Amino acid sequence: MATSSVSETEKQVIVAGIDDSDFSMYALEWTLDHLLLTAVNPKFNLVLVYARPSVSSSVGFVGPGAAEVLPIVEVDLKRTATRVTENAKEICKTKSVKDITVEVVEGDPRNVLCEAVEKHHASMLVVGSHGYGAIKRAVLGSVSDYCSHHANCTVMIVKKPKHKH
Repeated sequence: MATSSVSETEKQVIVAGIDDSDFSMYALEWTLDHLLLTAVNPKFNLVLVYARPSVSSSVGFVGPGAAEVLPIVEVDLKRTATRVTENAKEICKTKSVKDITVEVVEGDPRNVLCEAVEKHHASMLVVGSHGYGAIKRAVLGSVSDYCSHHANCTVMIVKKPKHKH
């Protein structure tokens, strides 16, 4: 007897990049509203990935005083990762999406997200757009631009609407 429901093994994976920005949380909510909550039986498993900066990338110096600063930075980075992931889990819970996987991986978000796509055999990567102009994008680098060229899956860049005054 054939069944129309999708089993756990048949579900595709969506990887959603999260960070401590409103853009990221908007992209997560958009994904939940438009891709996961529209179906009676969602066809996707959701993996939330937070790329945690390394201590060395957060502290631009090494030398006298570094030994005292590094543990403080480490605690702050862990605290931020916990806050971001708990916020994302709460958004999912509010939308009644309980079956999620949350990963915190140290590294550059561009690499971390592309590696997560490979690891989970994702069919889609969702990232928010910070809306940087050309100059900021050139200086800071765009995670969404990088992922759109390097991730081995469909990449959806969710832009937060600009509110007109």
